[in-house]
Amino acid sequence: MKILHTSDWHLGQSFFTKSRKAEHQAFLDWLLTQVRRYNIDAVIVAGDVFDTGTPPSYAREMYNRFIVAISQCHCRLVILAGNHDSVSTLNESRQLVACLDTQVVASISPLDPHEQLIELEYRHGSEREHGDAAGPVGAIVCAIPFIRPRDVLQSRAGESGLEKRQALGEAIQQHYQRVYQAALALKTSKQLDVPIIATGHLTALGVSQSDSVRDIYIGSLDGFAADGFPPADYIALGHIHRPQRVAKSEHIRYSGSPIPLSFDELKTTKQVVMVEFSGSHTVAITPVDVPVFQPMAVIKGDLAAIEQGLLAYQHIPADQPVWLCIEVEQQDYLADLPQRIQALTEGLAVEVLQLRRSRLRGRQVLTRQAQETLAELTPAEVFGKRLALENLDDQPGRQARIEVQFQQILAEIEHPEHDA
Repeated sequence: MKILHTSDWHLGQSFFTKSRKAEHQAFLDWLLTQVRRYNIDAVIVAGDVFDTGTPPSYAREMYNRFIVAISQCHCRLVILAGNHDSVSTLNESRQLVACLDTQVVASISPLDPHEQLIELEYRHGSEREHGDAAGPVGAIVCAIPFIRPRDVLQSRAGESGLEKRQALGEAIQQHYQRVYQAALALKTSKQLDVPIIATGHLTALGVSQSDSVRDIYIGSLDGFAADGFPPADYIALGHIHRPQRVAKSEHIRYSGSPIPLSFDELKTTKQVVMVEFSGSHTVAITPVDVPVFQPMAVIKGDLAAIEQGLLAYQHIPADQPVWLCIEVEQQDYLADLPQRIQALTEGLAVEVLQLRRSRLRGRQVLTRQAQETLAELTPAEVFGKRLALENLDDQPGRQARIEVQFQQILAEIEHPEHDA
């Protein structure tokens, strides 16, 4: 049994006004190629299929076309809802796509955990019976999507914030255990020698996030402890866009998003995860790197360094310009910075989507302040350090007036007898 684990497609995303349609279509085509190449039996999408609850029509068409195409590959598709997905949007076609071997689980069923169990059959290999589209059961999936607090908790008056977070964490853990125990019972009743796979769309404690990840348990639950997961053979997670293991466990993984959803994600190679089982034994867990479909880059430094960095893009074909984030590290405030950057990129096959000034200067001041105490500083020094954090370099008159006003106030406080 071979499974491909992916998540966080965010179909329909707009990136600094740029559509990701071409990238997403290229990824879905590439994913179908991997399904054929590796004879994948099932693909699991662990949440955030769409970027918003009301995705644009082209994103829905892309989603529907992919479902039709993967069914023709004799591959099962399991779709879990994420925090970005609308339950009603995913459910509107759930019964229809079920006819194309696609199971959609948009919300949990707290009353009947068996409704979240999916039996995956062998679709390829010697286990499949000759002439049949599917063979015997090769895995059981505890198909758990994004869990909203209202799905597992009832509000109680008088609870503190800490008590609410603890209650939510315990409720999510209990739900996982109920579904897992139902999977064990099914496995025993049918005498199956198969793995149990669990899914989830949440923030596990200790993971590395990126700028594009939005907190999903604001005010409720900061993160879910890895020891709260059941002892499944593999746990396919979504929501965090950087691919990574959880709690140093090989079998608990985030696949990450297939394309960079923010510039800080360029440091990490995008991937999907292929998991192969023999019976209930895990044979291999193999990350498969996703190609880059849209060139993106970050250039940092002063104007001279940025000009030097842009030389690398002199011979780039104009049909696919590179999307750039330029971060200017400059001691002097430059009022005409956008115009300067525009002049530097003139004639190059690049598009500057994000231009920002470095916060390095402010961070250095804050670091020094963190090592000092108020007892070591005079009021004038404290005021001067705070004023240094403001961008007033291009407003010398205003800065001088502020300093004069501060000195007047300080003199009145230190020498009140002069007011008489």
